[in-house]
Amino acid sequence: MLETAETTISRGKAVMANGTTTSESPKGLQMKLPARAENVAVVRHALAGMAERIGMDEPGLSDLKTVVTEACMNVVVHAYPNGNGPLLVEAEPDSEGLTVTVCDRGSGISPEADSDRPSLKLGLSLIAALSSSFSISGGLDRGTEVMMRVPLQGGGANGGTSEKRLAPEAQGTEIAVGRSELLEPVLARLVGVLAARRDISVERVADAVLVTDAISAAAPGRFADGCVRLGLDETDEGLELRLGPMEKGGAGEIRRELEVPAVGGSLEALADELAIDESADGDYLIVRFAGALGT
Repeated sequence: MLETAETTISRGKAVMANGTTTSESPKGLQMKLPARAENVAVVRHALAGMAERIGMDEPGLSDLKTVVTEACMNVVVHAYPNGNGPLLVEAEPDSEGLTVTVCDRGSGISPEADSDRPSLKLGLSLIAALSSSFSISGGLDRGTEVMMRVPLQGGGANGGTSEKRLAPEAQGTEIAVGRSELLEPVLARLVGVLAARRDISVERVADAVLVTDAISAAAPGRFADGCVRLGLDETDEGLELRLGPMEKGGAGEIRRELEVPAVGGSLEALADELAIDESADGDYLIVRFAGALGT
C-alpha cells in the first residue's frame, strides 16, 4: 500500500513532491459512482464522449480508455476491502489534451496489485507509460488520488470541478459538467450505456438520447454558475435522470423547450415520466425511462 505523502511520475521518472491537488471552479466533467466493476464502463464511455468532442485522435482515445480502466479498477479492487465506497472522477480538457483524476476515500490502492487480473499486474506502470504525466497522492487509510494527463495525439506518452466537491456518500451516479458544449456527448454516452444495462430496448434508448440531447441544449442557462449538475440512478423500473438544483423556474423552462410546435407535440412524450420537483434548494427536472421490468 502507498505510504508516501505524494509520488509524481513523469514518463517513467519518479520524484517526491508535497501538497495536494485542488480545483476551485468547474472546468470539465465531475462524476461520483459506487466503486463497482460494472461502473468502470460508465466512466470510460463518459470520458470517451468528452475526448471525441475536443478532437482526441483514435490512438489517444485508446490510451485514454486504457488508463481510465486501470485507475478505476484499482479503486474497485483495492480501495474498499470492507464494504462499498465512492469512485470519484474528474476530467478537465484543454487545447492539448485531457487531465483525468481518479480518487477514492478508502484504504488506498496498491501500485503492485496482487490480483489475478492480468491488467492489474501492469497497473500503474501501464498508466505511466500511456500518459504524458502521471501522479499519485494519498496514503494508507487516507484514500488515493491518481492524476493522468492524456494528449490529443495518442500512441504512447508524448510529452473542472465545483467549489464544493461532490459528497462521497451518495449511492447513484452524480455528474457536474462545467462546459456546456461537453454536456451533450457525455450525457448521451452515459444514458446509452446505463439504459442498455437496464435492458431498455434499442428504440427506447434512441428515445432517451433524443430527450437528453434536447435537455443538454436547454440546461446550461438554467444554472446560476453555468455548471450543469445532474444525477443518474438505476432502479428496478429503469433509468432516472434528475437535473438540478436549478434556479427557480428553470425546470419549467426546459420542459417548455422540449415542445416541437411544427408537429404539435413535445419530446416529453418520448419519456415514460417527466416531472418537476420544486425543492427548497432549487428546481429539479426528473425524467424516467422504463426498463424491461417496468414495461
